[in-house]
Amino acid sequence: MRAAVYTRTGPAGEVLDIVELDRPEPGPGEVRVRMAWSGVNPSDVKARAGTRSKAMPFPRVVPHSDGAGSIDAVGGDVDASRIGERVWVWNAAWGRAEGTAAEFVVLPASQAVRLPESVDLEVGALLGIPALTAWHAVHMKGGVEGRRVLVAGGAGAVGHYAIQMAKAGGAAQVIATISNEGKAALAREAGADVVIDYRREDVRERIRQATDAHGVDRIIEVDFAANATLDFDLLAKEGDVVVYGSGQPEIAVPFVPGILKNLSVHFFIVYHLAREDRSRAEEGVTSLLAQSRLRHNIHARFPLDRIAEAHELVESGRAVGNVVVALE
Repeated sequence: MRAAVYTRTGPAGEVLDIVELDRPEPGPGEVRVRMAWSGVNPSDVKARAGTRSKAMPFPRVVPHSDGAGSIDAVGGDVDASRIGERVWVWNAAWGRAEGTAAEFVVLPASQAVRLPESVDLEVGALLGIPALTAWHAVHMKGGVEGRRVLVAGGAGAVGHYAIQMAKAGGAAQVIATISNEGKAALAREAGADVVIDYRREDVRERIRQATDAHGVDRIIEVDFAANATLDFDLLAKEGDVVVYGSGQPEIAVPFVPGILKNLSVHFFIVYHLAREDRSRAEEGVTSLLAQSRLRHNIHARFPLDRIAEAHELVESGRAVGNVVVALE
């Protein structure tokens, strides 16, 4: 089978190669998925670049945790009726050497989730990290029903879904921050009630006006290191901030505003969701998909031979939405 691999970390154009590998065979409790699309996420790019660690976790890595395709073989203890099932997969490359940037991937059966028939396979490649992150951020710790919600980076892969899921989850008001008019249009189309250009507008004043000085009850935060002080200013009493990203590993948190307002901060990474939380997120995302209640934003599609370009696009920050790689 054809696959993208790297055997050392570094620039995409230097370390990513397209090679022929043996087609893997599923073992007990596993399924083999013939991949149609592979999703490229910032974490995939950082792992390949060696941003967090130059050391290779395995001698050879097939990148990417997200993807979609059809089950074409099952191992022992897996119902053979799953053969032919259209699925999306998660955590394929998390703690594993074999990700989705290949014509076939073998992984535990639980990591291949049925995709509603009405949903294109390329959409399935967007779900493992962006959609599950958004769903959990919106629904954890009591959810957002009747609450005012601020989605930081509302045009990003996670933020775009979070706006929609907050609206579907009964939020009283959804506010999004963005950095230009093109991104503002995406956030509005996703359902944001208020859109704020943080580069040109006074975010504190806009939110004070939009919420009648109440503040927001939940913030879904993509860069807590950059926004912690602002977030604590914007939150109403008993509010919370759900953090799934940070531009820096160390974060200074304003203690006094936090304690005076009884604020809460929740951190999570989608790769480590508890089984119960992941199951709820899978069911929630699947339900929204089946009801056609989600808009999807694919910025670019690349063939496998151009996977380095896909990585470079994600790495540049120019992608407004998701980037996917075609395997068929």
